[in-house]
Amino acid sequence: MNPFVFNTTSQVVFRPGAATQIGGLLGPRFGERILFVTDGGLRKIGLCDPALASLGDAGLAVTVFDAVEPDPSLVTVQAAAAAAKSAGATGVIGFGGGSSLDVAKVVALVCGSGEDIDGAWGVGNARGPRLPLALVPTTAGTGSEVTPVSIITVGGDEKRGISSPVILPDIAILDADLTLGLPPAITAATGIDAMVHAIEAYASRNPNNNPLSRMLARQALQLLGANIEKAVFDGKDQAARGAMLLGSMLAGQAFANSPVAAVHALAYPIGGTFHVPHGLSNALVLPHVLRFNASAAASSYAEIAADAFPDLSQEQDVTQRCAAFVERLGDLSARLGLQSRLRDVGIGEEHLAGMARDALKQTRLLVNNPRDVSEADALSIYNEAW
Repeated sequence: MNPFVFNTTSQVVFRPGAATQIGGLLGPRFGERILFVTDGGLRKIGLCDPALASLGDAGLAVTVFDAVEPDPSLVTVQAAAAAAKSAGATGVIGFGGGSSLDVAKVVALVCGSGEDIDGAWGVGNARGPRLPLALVPTTAGTGSEVTPVSIITVGGDEKRGISSPVILPDIAILDADLTLGLPPAITAATGIDAMVHAIEAYASRNPNNNPLSRMLARQALQLLGANIEKAVFDGKDQAARGAMLLGSMLAGQAFANSPVAAVHALAYPIGGTFHVPHGLSNALVLPHVLRFNASAAASSYAEIAADAFPDLSQEQDVTQRCAAFVERLGDLSARLGLQSRLRDVGIGEEHLAGMARDALKQTRLLVNNPRDVSEADALSIYNEAW
C-alpha cells in the first residue's frame, strides 16, 4: 500500500434545520464579528434569513457580502476581503453554492494571514493562518465544504485554483432543508458534478489516491445514483435531498485527497469562456472523457459501475461493463433534462481548438488523469461532445 495523507473538515453537522441553529454551532472560536458570504439570489428569496437570525440571537455582529456571482472573479474576492477587513471580521461563513464557499475560503485566508493571493495559487502554496471558517452548502454538488480547493476566475475567463489544507473549514453544516427549493436543472447539474468527483477520485492517477478516498467515492456513488432522479423530479423529497447532500460531501472528501482529472480540465474552458454552469460543463464532456480513458481505466470504471447503476453488476465482462457505465452516465444526463451537446449551450465548432489549448493549461488536473491528454486528444474529445 502506498503512503498517503488524508485531510478533511474537522467537524461535520448533518441534520435538517441545522442552519437555523448556526449561531450556537459556531462557538467562541469565531469571535463576535462575522462576515457572511453569499449571493444576491439566495438573499432575495430569504434562504439566508433563518441563519442570519440565529447569528443575531447569539449576539454576533454580522456583515453580509451578497455579491458573489457564478464562477466568482478575483475582483469579487477582493471586494469581499475588503468588507471583512472593514468590519474587523473575526470569522467567516460561506453560505450557498460552490462559488460562495470558494470566495469565503479565500477571504478567510487573506484576512487571517495577510498573504498575497498571487502567492497562494497552485498546490500547497497557501501559508495561512486563516480566520475561523464555516461553510454551509445549499446545493448538493461541489463538496466544497470538505475540500481544500478554491477556484477563482482571473483575467476574464482563466480559472485558477488555490489548493491547500489551510483552507479546509472548521465546520461544515449540511442542512437538507436548504436544498428543498433547488430547481430541477440545478439539482441535476450539481448532482452530476458530485458523481464526476467520485468517479475521477476513484480512478485518479495521483500518487495520493488512497483506500479512504476510494471507499468514500463508492459510497457517494451509491447515494447519488439511487437518489438523483428522485431529487430532480420530486424536489420536496427530504430523504432524497439529504442523501444527495451527504453523497456530495463524501465525493468531496474523496477528491479532496485523490484529485480530479481531465473531465474537470476540459470543463473549465466551457465554464470560464462561455459561462456554462460548472456542473453542466462537466456533464457535457463526462462520457466522452471516460470513453477516451477506457483503455487505461476500464477496470476502475467497471468496479464502480454497479455502485451508481446496480443492475450493471450482472455484466461480468470488464470492458462491456465499463462501456455500459459510460453510456448510462450519458443517458442519465439526458433523462434529467440536461443539454447533451456543446452546440446546445451556444458553443460553435470554431471555438473548439481554442478550448483545447485552454484545457491543456490545467496541468494540476491533467496529471491525475488515467491517460495522458494531448492538445489533439482534447480537441478530439470536444469534437465528440459537439
